[in-house]
Amino acid sequence: MFTGLIEELGSLAARHRARFTFAAELVTTDAKIGDSIAVNGCCLTVVELGAGTWAADVVDETLSRTTLGGLAAGDPVNLERPVRLSDRLGGHVVQGHVDGVGEVVSPAPDLVVATPDTRYLVEKGSVAVDGVSLTVAEVGEDRFRVAIIPHTAEVTTLGRLRAGDEVNVEFDILAKYVERLLPR
Repeated sequence: MFTGLIEELGSLAARHRARFTFAAELVTTDAKIGDSIAVNGCCLTVVELGAGTWAADVVDETLSRTTLGGLAAGDPVNLERPVRLSDRLGGHVVQGHVDGVGEVVSPAPDLVVATPDTRYLVEKGSVAVDGVSLTVAEVGEDRFRVAIIPHTAEVTTLGRLRAGDEVNVEFDILAKYVERLLPR
């Protein structure tokens, strides 16, 4: 489980078939093989550690449901280690299980993302965009808007987004469970 509070802006160092190697300093300080690290909101398993790098194997299922397959060497990525039970939950509960890919309609500071599914979104609710925990400012029929503060724009990939860019979207887990429990 993650919080959506990005710890480090890393980059894709290399890709060889399904093995993605990321350049990072902070998230690798106490990492070990088998640990999870979220990359642009996508939970990946550490399979290799190097000096300032770590690698994960990315399966076809992940590539088909996220933006990770479109990354090129040098592209910046949002990185976060899992939350510890002793940590403050400063963001919201983020699983690292991307629900789908959205398209940027309008960039920060008023980031608008088009998505075919908005049923799990409510004004002042939570959403993760490329792994960043955000508060929903407005929900439309096929899009939502979030306000990006300057700090978030500077320390994450969200400040670099342009209209037409694709982003990973994870809806709040509580909304998904509520829907599942409601009678049909």
